[in-house]
Parts: sequence; C-alpha cells; structure tokens
Amino acid sequence: MNIIVCLKQTFDTEEKIVLQNGQISEDGVEFIINPYDEYAVEEAIKLRDEHGGEVTVVTVGPERAESSLRTALAMGADKAVIVDSEELDLDEYSVAKILASVIKDREFDIILGGNMAVDNGSGQVGARLAEELNIAQVTTITKLDVDSGKATIERDMEGDVEVVEVSLPILVTAQQGLNEPRYPSLPGIMKAKKKPMERLTVDDLEIDGDAKAKTAVTETYLPPKKEAGRILSGDIPDQVKELVQLLRSEAKVI
Repeated sequence: MNIIVCLKQTFDTEEKIVLQNGQISEDGVEFIINPYDEYAVEEAIKLRDEHGGEVTVVTVGPERAESSLRTALAMGADKAVIVDSEELDLDEYSVAKILASVIKDREFDIILGGNMAVDNGSGQVGARLAEELNIAQVTTITKLDVDSGKATIERDMEGDVEVVEVSLPILVTAQQGLNEPRYPSLPGIMKAKKKPMERLTVDDLEIDGDAKAKTAVTETYLPPKKEAGRILSGDIPDQVKELVQLLRSEAKVI
C-alpha cells in the first residue's frame, strides 16, 4: 500500500504572535509539524506497518520546512518531497494545485492530511486536492480501517459519528482522536538523516492550469484587549435597571 501524507510546517502553538509592519514576525520563532498533520503521519505509518508498502510525506514550504519533513521521517515515514515556496505567494488554491502536480503521476492508495492547519485554519487544501485528483474524500476522520481495497471510516459530526465505506484511492483528513502520534526515537532520528529527500521547485512541475494565488491577506491584526468585567451591586431590580442602561448606553446592543 502506497500512502502519501501532505503536511505543513506551522508556528509552535505555544509561541506568542508578534506583529511587525502588519505582518507576523518569525524572528526567534520555533516551527513544528502542524498538529493535525501529526495524526496523519501516525496513521500512515500504522497502515504501512499493517499492510506493507511505503509512506511519502510531501510539503510545499520554505527551506526551513525540511526540518518538519525530517521529523516525519524520524517518526517512521520512508521518504519525503519538498516544493520550495520561498518566493511564492500561496493560498489554499495554489497549494492544492502544486500538491496535485507532485502527486498525480505517483502511485498511491491513500492520501492523508490534517483536518486544518492551526495558522490559517481554513480546512480547504485537502478537499481541493481531492477535487484536483478526481478522487473520493472524507474529512475530519477519527477512525480508519482498510481491507480488500475498501476503507471503513468514522468521522466527527459535531457530537455524533458518521460511518462511511468507500473504495480506494481516497483522500482523508485527520481529526484529533484518530490516534496518538509517536515521538521520534533516537534510532529513528539517525535513520531519518539517510532517508531520501526530493527537492523540487514550481518550475520542475507540470501544473494543470493557472496556479497563482486567488486570494491575498490585506491586513493582519491582533484582537482588542478585553476590558475588566463590572460587578453590579444593590437590590436585584436596581441591578437589572442599571444593566439595561449599560447595555443601551455603553455596549450599544439594545
């Protein structure tokens, strides 16, 4: 079974966001594998160990993203592909186009990715990629069983569970609860240094159609600081009157 994992390198979720000139500063920031993509890597390795085959991890990102691919290789993936995006303006549309051009001529049974990236949180790339490749897709999965060319999948449905059976090939996106990602072992880290890393540029790819970004970020800003709450005193009827007055005069919601 050949499995492809699409991953993204993101800010460490513990990092403090600092804005400089309207953009997020990356000075001194630690980058990690997008947490949802870790579930995808873990599930791919488990499927490979159960059914045989190999796991290829793919990313579109700057040179620093290679470290996240090495982490995935240390976890147990077999090989990696990085498409350099250092000079590119990307959005979900263009990333899906680039990933499709990398994957379309490769043999695969399953493509795994995270449900969303914790930086932009759009959750679009997986679905767009499946459409580009014209294959079935199931999102926000929490269980995946594969047998005889079919996958039986459980997916999160906002407090309920939906069970889906679908024929391979398929693209699925991983949600928290699918598994518990492993930590790279020391032997795994040493082996990862010798595993193949394919480096590509957009010029190396045959992209179907226009891959230019269709959207652009026009402004980035932090949310306003929350003011301290106010405690009303006195009798209940008086508190209600004061509350109504405050909602009308200060909050301006009535």
